[in-house]
Amino acid sequence: MSRLNELITQAKKENPRLGAALEQEFHARTSRTFGLVFEQHLSEEVELPGRPVRRGDNVHVLVPRGSKDTPDPRTWRVAGIDRTDDGRVARLVEAHADTDEQPETMDAVPVADLVVTAEHDDVIYPGLVQTGEVIGTDDESAPFHSVINAENYHALKMLTYTHYHSIDCIYIDPPYNTGAKDWKYNNDYVDADDGYRHSKWLSFMERRLLVAKQLLNPDDSVLVVTIDEKEYLRLGMLLEQTFPEARIQMVSSVINPAAVSRSKEFGRTDEYIFFVMLGTCGPTPQELDDKTWNGAVQNSVKAKLHWNMLKRTGTNARRVDRPNLFYPIFLNDNPSQPSFHSVGAPFYGSDLTEVIPPSGTIAVWPIRSDGSEGNWQINGDKFAEVISDGYAKIGRWRGEDTTIYYLKRGEQNKVRAGLFPVVGHASDGSVIVDESAYTVSFVPGTNWQIPAHDASRHGTNMVNSLVGRGRFTFPKSLYAVEDALRFFVKDKPDATVLDFFSGSGTTAHAVMRLNKQDGGRRRSISVTNNEVSAEEQVKLRKKGLRPGDPEWEQWGICDYVTKPRVEAAITGRTPAGDPIKGDYKFTDEFPMADGFDANARFFTLTYEPPTRVRHNRAFAEIAPMLWLRAGQTGRIIDQIPERGWDLTDAYGVIENVAASADFVAAVQQRETVRVVYIVTNDDLVFESMARELADTGAELVRLYSTYLNNFAFQQTRENH
Repeated sequence: MSRLNELITQAKKENPRLGAALEQEFHARTSRTFGLVFEQHLSEEVELPGRPVRRGDNVHVLVPRGSKDTPDPRTWRVAGIDRTDDGRVARLVEAHADTDEQPETMDAVPVADLVVTAEHDDVIYPGLVQTGEVIGTDDESAPFHSVINAENYHALKMLTYTHYHSIDCIYIDPPYNTGAKDWKYNNDYVDADDGYRHSKWLSFMERRLLVAKQLLNPDDSVLVVTIDEKEYLRLGMLLEQTFPEARIQMVSSVINPAAVSRSKEFGRTDEYIFFVMLGTCGPTPQELDDKTWNGAVQNSVKAKLHWNMLKRTGTNARRVDRPNLFYPIFLNDNPSQPSFHSVGAPFYGSDLTEVIPPSGTIAVWPIRSDGSEGNWQINGDKFAEVISDGYAKIGRWRGEDTTIYYLKRGEQNKVRAGLFPVVGHASDGSVIVDESAYTVSFVPGTNWQIPAHDASRHGTNMVNSLVGRGRFTFPKSLYAVEDALRFFVKDKPDATVLDFFSGSGTTAHAVMRLNKQDGGRRRSISVTNNEVSAEEQVKLRKKGLRPGDPEWEQWGICDYVTKPRVEAAITGRTPAGDPIKGDYKFTDEFPMADGFDANARFFTLTYEPPTRVRHNRAFAEIAPMLWLRAGQTGRIIDQIPERGWDLTDAYGVIENVAASADFVAAVQQRETVRVVYIVTNDDLVFESMARELADTGAELVRLYSTYLNNFAFQQTRENH
């Protein structure tokens, strides 16, 4: 160990970046001794086409247009940029040279032939540039759905500033690692012959799950992950290792009843869904068709109100177990119309005849069927309240042996919530309810065989109807995602749902469906990159195109599939402007051409120099993040007017603290303001503003220190 430490120290002196990477790898290999052990691969490096090249950037050198040469895998650092008559050229130094060699250099490399790269261990300072929007409702207070074109790991880091511990639900459909060029690691497709295929996938997933964990509300949230048989075992262990505090269940879901035929294998019909439930989160019973869900019912809520016996049975049912729950209940002695009189105090004596019932009453004690003394389920004071509320009931009259019933808290809540409307009271004071008004709801079992979840009929065919045939392969059934979400956001009409492997945009579409069904105001955040399919890349390279060219980027998944689908869903029209053919089915049936009363905004992630942010020169790029943090409703404050502040119904920004009086007065007049951003470097100024705004209830955020500190400390936070 000592020798290894010496070598790492030497490496850090000669090549700090390599030394740090070796130290990280050494720590990972020596610190994890149990659980899921896998190769901790060096941090991913991703190319950022379109990002301006700056001095100090790491870059790749692109092959000449139209060339069939293999790209140079080496990473270079931009030592300087010069201007020539032929344009900007860069001086490059090899970034990861061997420690015993002099780094190679290149001079006068055209900047146009460079693409910026970023390693996932790099500290980034993100921004967002809006690239479009769709307005489907006149309601100015309606939330927006957001679609972000970005490398998802960097987008997750960005969201730690806007949504730290505040996401209600994350739904992801990550790469299944099929070996068929379905995902990349360090800019290269991982195929079936890669000996590190599984460990690369685990490294890839772990980094993202660690940041996602920072976004989920630890008190009440859920992570939903779909996967097939190739990685479900490893994913399950990874989830248990990453979320040791969570309750985790796996559901099998039939997505292709016809089965996908495979050589020398059984045909695959299903996939798996992991539900990682944090805090108090759990599936809520739903009004589902029992026949459709194949009777796989758990926690079934009966269509009738359930009256429970007050006398305890089972464990702790003897008097000696709970002496304070041994007391008399006095009933008016009227067999034809029995009623409650009063509740006696706990009796600790041995002779029950010592207790004299009030005149005209009889005493009912918790005597068990074998004649031994038992106890009641709740104490006397609580039962008196139950009687008063009408939640206690007298059974068939049997004198002192009369059975007494009551409604447990869950049943009481159903009455209070109006699920069982009260239509009167019986002679004993118990509520009489209309049971016909109640629909059976339940939580299903873990084997879902639901026709609506057929990915071919309600995934591929639907995407073809929305945006055109052949744009996206193997999308999820809209109704499968909708059903999975419903169990966790049905009772959260303002939930925020994140999908950072958004693909065709099914999750955003499902959230729109849920909102239409119950009038909710849930908002979705969809993150996807603009990767062009492997087959399309070959065609484009033959034309002399490469990443970053508009003619190349137009075929990327975000621009070609995700954004058009979200827009089509809202407008009810295809990208060609034609009404969408067909109807939505199942829970809510209506023509797709009707669209949704919903809004959406589209963004691209940017990478900002921290000095530009610090000096308030990147406000336009930071502005959408402020809007996201405030709940993604209304307009975005993308520039500050001359008065030095601006305000929407959701948030406000003030630069000119000299105008604080007017600003504070405006905030106080709007009870809906959630966040106030104060641009100042002065501690005293911020504290003064905080005192003035203390009674507004708004979250007060200091720019730009909170932003800069968040991303400077992000790596440390992730590792813990």
